[in-house]
Amino acid sequence: MGAHLAFKSRWHKTDEELCRHSMSFILHKAIRNDFFQSYLYLLERLPLVKLYALTSEMINGEMQFYARAKHFYREVPATEEGMMGDYIELSNTDIVSSREFLRKLVGGAGKAGTDCALDCGSGIGRVSKYVLLPVFKRVELVDMMENFLREAQNYLQGMGDRVEMYYCYSLKEFTPPLRKYDVIWIQWVSGYLTDKDLLEFFIRCQNGLKENGIIVLKDNVAREGCVLDPMDSSVIRDLHILRNLIEKSGLTILQAERQEGFPEQCVPVWTLAMKKDLGCS
Repeated sequence: MGAHLAFKSRWHKTDEELCRHSMSFILHKAIRNDFFQSYLYLLERLPLVKLYALTSEMINGEMQFYARAKHFYREVPATEEGMMGDYIELSNTDIVSSREFLRKLVGGAGKAGTDCALDCGSGIGRVSKYVLLPVFKRVELVDMMENFLREAQNYLQGMGDRVEMYYCYSLKEFTPPLRKYDVIWIQWVSGYLTDKDLLEFFIRCQNGLKENGIIVLKDNVAREGCVLDPMDSSVIRDLHILRNLIEKSGLTILQAERQEGFPEQCVPVWTLAMKKDLGCS
């Protein structure tokens, strides 16, 4: 009924103010925009378990899904507080856990090397500064927001000579250079990709790894199913969905840990280390 009244109101206004030729264009645009809004409204309220329709089929190539995320981040300050979404008090706990997780996976026989790492969805470089640069000789950053990367050059002062590249791309568009990285670190950014695009990004990342290289995914994980956050246009997947995407991409999980020390009311955070499944080569 609400949609009917909205269309009726717009039609009446259009009929009075615009010619009949323009009216069809205005109505088409209204229907397209309102349909997408209504779809998101329903998904927030229906107890669906797995929203593959949202993350792969419905929003596959959906411009609004990506455009809204970019619009959201235009308003986010290029600071540590902005990168942590106003949970700056959790930053140190996150960093300590990430360092310990990484320590177990690099620098030994059969483990990943410590030459070069890639920070995906880097923001201003918080993870690079506190987790990657203390371990790796060289680090590269990729983020879709140009202002974040500009600030990263100030934020990483004193370490900047070891930051080789700043790539200004969304992960949907980015292809890592071939066989360049010992570790590709993806933190709090996978939810901004649809299932299809995340799967394809995992595949492209594999080609960017050196021998014994690994991919580390650290992100919010839903307790069940898939949850949409319409505020920043992101999705939170449960572990079953993530594992399914990882398996389909030809990766295997080496290690998985839940983040400790975060308040119970926070969404669970998991860290997954992955390597290419040689059996799929």
